[in-house]
Amino acid sequence: MRLRVGVLFGGQSEEHRVSMMSAYAVMQAMRGSYEIVPIAIDRSGRWLAGESALGIMETEIGRRPQLPTPATSADSHSVVSRGSHDLVPFRPESLTELVDVVVPVLHGPLGEDGTVQGLLELAGLPYVGSGVLGSALGMDKIAMKMLLGALEIPQVVYQGFTRHAWLHDRKKTLDELERSLSYPMFVKPANLGSSVGISKAANRQALEVAIDEAQRFDRRVIVEQGVDAREFEVGVLGWDNAQASVVGEVTVHGHEFYDYRAKYEDGTTELSIPADIGREIGRQMQELAVKAFHGLDCAGLARVDFFWERASGRILLNEINTLPGFTPYSMYPLLWEATGVSYPQLIDRLIQIAVERYRQRPRHNQ
Repeated sequence: MRLRVGVLFGGQSEEHRVSMMSAYAVMQAMRGSYEIVPIAIDRSGRWLAGESALGIMETEIGRRPQLPTPATSADSHSVVSRGSHDLVPFRPESLTELVDVVVPVLHGPLGEDGTVQGLLELAGLPYVGSGVLGSALGMDKIAMKMLLGALEIPQVVYQGFTRHAWLHDRKKTLDELERSLSYPMFVKPANLGSSVGISKAANRQALEVAIDEAQRFDRRVIVEQGVDAREFEVGVLGWDNAQASVVGEVTVHGHEFYDYRAKYEDGTTELSIPADIGREIGRQMQELAVKAFHGLDCAGLARVDFFWERASGRILLNEINTLPGFTPYSMYPLLWEATGVSYPQLIDRLIQIAVERYRQRPRHNQ
């Protein structure tokens, strides 16, 4: 029997639509190799499976993968259809009856941050990607940078604070930031991705506006020192024996930084794979990427982003993304394609790693 793979997508974060695009590509690539069970979390937090999940995808992004209907592909272990092809009503705890392994294609809070991973641990299901700890650390930029600092991995200077501190005394927060950092500064929600809520501030007034924007998305805000640098990304694949891909460079035209529009909307981003850098610089980035991957207890996959500062030549680790974008045109799959692993092979390997990790899990009931 073919493995029953639940592809979990959508979610309640600002990256809901990005998740849909990634999940569409993943399911298209998996056709014929697995029995695919689409599972969606809509913007209100409702879980839907089968035809209902595909319907949400079609509404959101205007496309849907061509899959056998649940009525023809489901076996005796699947949730019974109730008079149609919809596998509803559906509850998260139904997962164990429905699938053998889960591929979470979720980006942002309530999906990439350890919450869904904890649910899957409780359900006793293998799943692609990092566990609760690695996912939580990879999502929260402040916690991530604290641990990277403990690992002595070079990074930009930063300050983190809470919404409460900002609303309680804005002047004090601004004064402290200006004492420890210089302009330009980058302001980000601590728990979000896809460059949502990120602003560049060149003066105090812009900094205040940027913090107001970032704290709308998260109660924790991080402000980083801006650097004049080239931007590079490395893919990591594996678990205890994790390996790094070739290095790719991101060049943005017509934008001050790599924001949401540059990533997804207006085609102004140029990806150079492999990057035009010296072998030694590339090797250092690959080694730091794997070190960060293991240090944060990641598993399966991660994309690790770097700055290469022009003036000093320093390599600075920017962040690690434990569930990066996964369309065939996203950086992570492209990096591995250039390394010799095709898109379908990459998905196969991630599912194999998920099953391997599950088999090696502690058995607390023994």
